[in-house]
Amino acid sequence: MTLAVRRTAFPSRVTVVVLLALAAGLLFAHRLYRTAEISLSGAILSVISSYGVDVIPERQTVYFGLGSDTPLGLRMTPECTSAFLVLPLIVVGAVMIALRPRIQSRVLFALGIAALAVVIVNQFRVLTLVGLVDWLGVDTGYYWGHTLLGSMVSVFGGAAALVAFVWLATRK
Repeated sequence: MTLAVRRTAFPSRVTVVVLLALAAGLLFAHRLYRTAEISLSGAILSVISSYGVDVIPERQTVYFGLGSDTPLGLRMTPECTSAFLVLPLIVVGAVMIALRPRIQSRVLFALGIAALAVVIVNQFRVLTLVGLVDWLGVDTGYYWGHTLLGSMVSVFGGAAALVAFVWLATRK
């Protein structure tokens, strides 16, 4: 008579707990995440803009076009952050690892790529808005950049990130 010792997937359980803690952290500390995100926007704008850029981190606001005819401040609100697009990816990744521990490395890789894609898409959205404000003026540029084109960038970018996540996580 032999006793089979069941191997537990301890590292995958730890990974699941860490991912769920990360998801909770994003939910409860989204202000810190937005601060980092708007600071990244300010850094990118400082490099590509010929006008002044100023970031007020405690307000999650970037001011751009300083010294031009169309200065504007953008505040990264909870609705506009990439955190709430990354959050479901993290939770789904945790569930996938909990159900199939052997795909942990694929899921983590896919999660990293998809999260990076969502952050890049959101930065592109901000840059699109800035470009349209510069080109069309504050009223028209903000309308087109935030309401229409910015929303389309977020939807298509988020969908592409989700498709990439699923494809990378589930392929053999």
